[in-house]
Amino acid sequence: MGLKRAVDFLLAVIASVILLVPILVVALCVRLTSPGPILYWSKRVGRFNQIFLMPKFRSMRVDTPTVATHLLENPDRFLTPIGSFLRKSSLDELPQLWCILGGRMSFVGPRPALYNQYDLIDLRTAHGVDKLLPGLTGWAQINGRDELPILEKVKFDVEYLERRSFGFDMRILFLTAGKVIGRKGIRH
Repeated sequence: MGLKRAVDFLLAVIASVILLVPILVVALCVRLTSPGPILYWSKRVGRFNQIFLMPKFRSMRVDTPTVATHLLENPDRFLTPIGSFLRKSSLDELPQLWCILGGRMSFVGPRPALYNQYDLIDLRTAHGVDKLLPGLTGWAQINGRDELPILEKVKFDVEYLERRSFGFDMRILFLTAGKVIGRKGIRH
């Protein structure tokens, strides 16, 4: 855990410096294209099922219900003018670097569940996945991202728990870059 935390912190510092200009540009674009705050603070489930606030650049209108996007009847109607682009490019995730710097998240781990995704939380807890720090990306994201049903997502989370290592994390980060560039596995 000590090495993983040190690598996470170092990579987050480097990424924050390199991505400072894109972060500022995205923040300005969010501000100029829709009313409301630049950031959306989402209640998420972290390590040992502790609730924490996870920031994202706001890609949805301020009147959007607080549920997983796939549970919305017509999610596209809630997107801001640049929301679809932010989500498909994963630029909405950039503020999560702060959570990595603060030790509430890691670069690689299971994606943090929404506080009200009880089925996902219960399954992860039953399999011991709750003892991991949530990640900016994870093994489930590489293997389907938004397209995975909960049972499959947890299967990949358990596989990550059992196989986790520095080399596996680096492989996941490398594969994530390919998914983000190809915009694969994103529905909205």
